[in-house]
Amino acid sequence: MATAAATLPLLHPPVPKPATLQLHALPPRTRLHPKTHPHPLPLLFLLPRRRRGGPIAASPTATPSSTSASSSPSYDAREAEAAVAELLRESGASPADAAAIAARAPAYAAMLADGVRELDELGLWASWSSGAGARVGRGGAVEMDMGSLGFRRKVYLMGRSRRDHGVVPLLESVGVRLSSAKLIAPYVAAAGLPVLIDRVKFLKEILFSSSDYATIIGRNAKRMMTHLSIPADDALQSTLSFFEKMEARYGGVSMLGHGDMSFPYLIESFPMLLLCSEDNHLNPLIDFLEYIGIPKPRTSSVLLLFPPIILSDIENDIKPRIHEWEKAGIEQEYIGRMLLKYPWILSTGVIENYRRILSFFNRKKISGTVLGIAAKSWPHILGCSTKRMNSILELFDDLGISKKMVVPVITSSPQLLLRRPNEFLQIVFFFSEMGFDKETVGKILCRSPEIFASNVESTLKKKIDFLVDFGVSKHHLPRIIRKYPEILLLDINHTLLPRMNYLLEVGLSKKDVRSMIFRFSPLLGYSIELVMKPKLEFLLRSMKKPLKAVVEYPRYFSYSLEGKIKPRFRVLQSKNIEYSLTDMLAKNDELFAEEYLGTGVLQKPLP
Repeated sequence: MATAAATLPLLHPPVPKPATLQLHALPPRTRLHPKTHPHPLPLLFLLPRRRRGGPIAASPTATPSSTSASSSPSYDAREAEAAVAELLRESGASPADAAAIAARAPAYAAMLADGVRELDELGLWASWSSGAGARVGRGGAVEMDMGSLGFRRKVYLMGRSRRDHGVVPLLESVGVRLSSAKLIAPYVAAAGLPVLIDRVKFLKEILFSSSDYATIIGRNAKRMMTHLSIPADDALQSTLSFFEKMEARYGGVSMLGHGDMSFPYLIESFPMLLLCSEDNHLNPLIDFLEYIGIPKPRTSSVLLLFPPIILSDIENDIKPRIHEWEKAGIEQEYIGRMLLKYPWILSTGVIENYRRILSFFNRKKISGTVLGIAAKSWPHILGCSTKRMNSILELFDDLGISKKMVVPVITSSPQLLLRRPNEFLQIVFFFSEMGFDKETVGKILCRSPEIFASNVESTLKKKIDFLVDFGVSKHHLPRIIRKYPEILLLDINHTLLPRMNYLLEVGLSKKDVRSMIFRFSPLLGYSIELVMKPKLEFLLRSMKKPLKAVVEYPRYFSYSLEGKIKPRFRVLQSKNIEYSLTDMLAKNDELFAEEYLGTGVLQKPLP
């Protein structure tokens, strides 16, 4: 091959240019299994934010004995933490767990220390001892001479008087706000601290053990929120409230798959998760999801995107909803795939909306089978209102898309049904500005509907700018796009640049490449290794043609090497006929046979 390419500068990725809820959750309301959810719990979606305590100051009125042991705020903080750890051990936590929890519950320790300081300042220990303090001693008695006690002992007694059994510091240690932890604790404390510690560890394990899918989970959460356009049922509303809490934090729902960020909000939004038994509920749920096609590493993708599933009974809630999709003609293997993409299909609100969409399709004379095919690939459309769908279908009609052509458009790119009219019209306007009439825009829609699901600024204009920067004439762009609209969807760094660079490397000039793009724009969609390289090597080595031949006839790359190029080359070579690539490939089989084999009909059909 030519070595001139060594002197040609290769293309580099362009510098980016500045860019000039409601479903009904599980009605009827899900009944929780009495073995796994023994206590009712009110919704705690809008709990006040915690104000974390600062360093714990030494009590101003501390006695000499306590002052000698507590000479600095940092020392008091360590003493308070040690007191909390003692409370946790007393409630059943192992020494290691107690130390770890206490270290991550500074606000709880600060709250107890503040209580000690206040009683010291006001001299109200005697009153406290006969009231709240009377609950902390064995048999109801408590040491009355509080002045003789050290700071740590006072904090310990203050903690015992709260009777939260270590649950509040446990909740704070996983990131739950102190105010929320105090509200949640009374409802879950009966399970016992050791059980709750193990349950927190188990939940974190099944929800956050794999970070491989964290990005996908966050991206899908954003997509699900964006495209929901029907009223939210109870389960969906609680899920949206959870997502909205995440959105208010740094990173938003993109951090959903990261336990340190999302687990506290998950517990605040769904505190009853702490009452789900591992053996009686959580493990059977995971096994069932695996049975219907959810791999264990992907379980979190379903549960984090729709936490009410965790609280649902398998027999009474989940299986009946899956059966609804089976009745709709969705095979079980696809139900598992749909769950991974859109767990909200287990919401009764989405199931009800499917029936509305099916009725809408029937009125539009579109087969229900089309809806099934579309839902399998893009189940998000099941959360789309028929009103929005109708507005898009009306825009299709305005572009001259017949009912017959609507079907392949919907089945190949069902996400178009999720588009807002103004988003769709932006694409239409983009093509209008390039000089295309409605009929041509309609043809582009039928040929490459995915273009109309893209973004004008970040996708379409970016490709146009790239081609112009490469030197393609703006005057030639309409012809290039009309012949190959898919060029607007090709990735610049992974598709366009590598192909252009390859053509430059083999010795073609930028002018040659621009000419080839104008003559045959699908060229940039071909694989280098599977198409370009083997065909170009055959052209140069076996056919002995100059490199310029592909500039004159770039369509050469579109023909099958084994099925057409080599057989025809052998015929021409055997007859010692001079030929151009156009002579060799542009004719159909009959014309080629008539001209070069002397027959009007092929005696032996050429491949």
